[in-house]
Amino acid sequence: MPPESNAPNKRLLLLTSKLGYQARSFAEAAARLGITVVFGSDRCHQLDDPWKDAALPLHFERPEEAAAEIVRAAASQPIDAILALGDRPTIAAARAASALGIQYSPPEAVEASRSKLRQRTVLRAAGLPVPEFFSFTLREEPSNVLARERFPCVVKPLTLSASQDVIRANNAEEFTAAVARIRALLETPELQVTREPELHRLLAEDYIPGREVAVEGVLEEGHLRILAIFDKPDPLEGPYFEESIYVTPSRLHEAEQQAITACTRSCVAALELTHGPLHAEFRINASGPWVIEVQPRPIGGLCSRVLRFGPDKILLEDLLVRHVLGLEGRELKREETAAGVMMIPVPASGIFEGVEGSEEARAVPGIVEMEVTTRVHDYIAAWPEGASYLGFLFARTDTPQEAESALRAAHAKLRFDIGPRLPVGHPVTGRLPAGSPRE
Repeated sequence: MPPESNAPNKRLLLLTSKLGYQARSFAEAAARLGITVVFGSDRCHQLDDPWKDAALPLHFERPEEAAAEIVRAAASQPIDAILALGDRPTIAAARAASALGIQYSPPEAVEASRSKLRQRTVLRAAGLPVPEFFSFTLREEPSNVLARERFPCVVKPLTLSASQDVIRANNAEEFTAAVARIRALLETPELQVTREPELHRLLAEDYIPGREVAVEGVLEEGHLRILAIFDKPDPLEGPYFEESIYVTPSRLHEAEQQAITACTRSCVAALELTHGPLHAEFRINASGPWVIEVQPRPIGGLCSRVLRFGPDKILLEDLLVRHVLGLEGRELKREETAAGVMMIPVPASGIFEGVEGSEEARAVPGIVEMEVTTRVHDYIAAWPEGASYLGFLFARTDTPQEAESALRAAHAKLRFDIGPRLPVGHPVTGRLPAGSPRE
């Protein structure tokens, strides 16, 4: 498809830790608009790149250095806009945008959002509904930590995303086991190599009962536009919190949706976020909405495909590319059709060997797309250690209930072959990978 005739000669910097399907979707959206894409990534720049993108090698754990490198690169090849995909690149994106005079949320606001502890602290100081919480390090005496805890609670790392290593504990024994399990993951070479500054610190907070929802929005000069409110129809009561189904429009009462919208706006104001995509998550019960998190980045994975805008049904990626570059079409409204996405759950950790039932799943009425994103023979981890899904199912129907039913029916047709992972030690540390069978 040729680019749009009114597309300007612009350059977009996409910052991402994974040059996978989400990054490719944004690059394709930019290509449809005739926009040049430059990638910035913290993966090893010496690895072969499947898209020959000549990515700018960056260290997102050192955002000031990453921003300085972006500014140096922009001196010879100017950049018109920056989009960060995922949580990890957001601070570097904000610092680089500030230095280049590109519209973006202030670095201080993005930094406050990036850490679960700092975000909780800012929102509580603003009087917003967050659970009671405290933070502790993995070096503290467990007895001292337990003396401060009340149950049921949720314990989690400060910087990981996708509910990775988020665990509910109902008593002291479960709390101790949860901390040990989180410690084991945080000490793996795969996470230690990220050099995240808060890997040694955890957050403990009250468990909040209720239904869970997600909000997708976009900020322009401080004004928040809500693009969609998603219901998460699965109970998500723990002990782990692997998400699965998102459905929109929400089936919550209008008053509840208005309360969620108002709470989102208050969170944005408290964090002082001003520009760019926004993804927020809440629990709602008889007391109203409770904040789980608010992040200045788009929804992850391929979930964005569930949203379409305007008469031409452009995707969220297209809308956000137009938004960050100030192009026409960024104000288009979401279609009224009900839609849902299932992030296909991981039933067990192991080596993915294939899937059966794909054709039967695609034939379920209401299912419009299915994509398995895990490569055959790759290792896939189940929650709480996991952070990637087997793939995605998409439904479009007349009602949200029909979308949910179609997704569940399609998923029931699938049979995944996941074999055991061989216990091969890490070449440097000699440690076995998490989830390996022991001799």
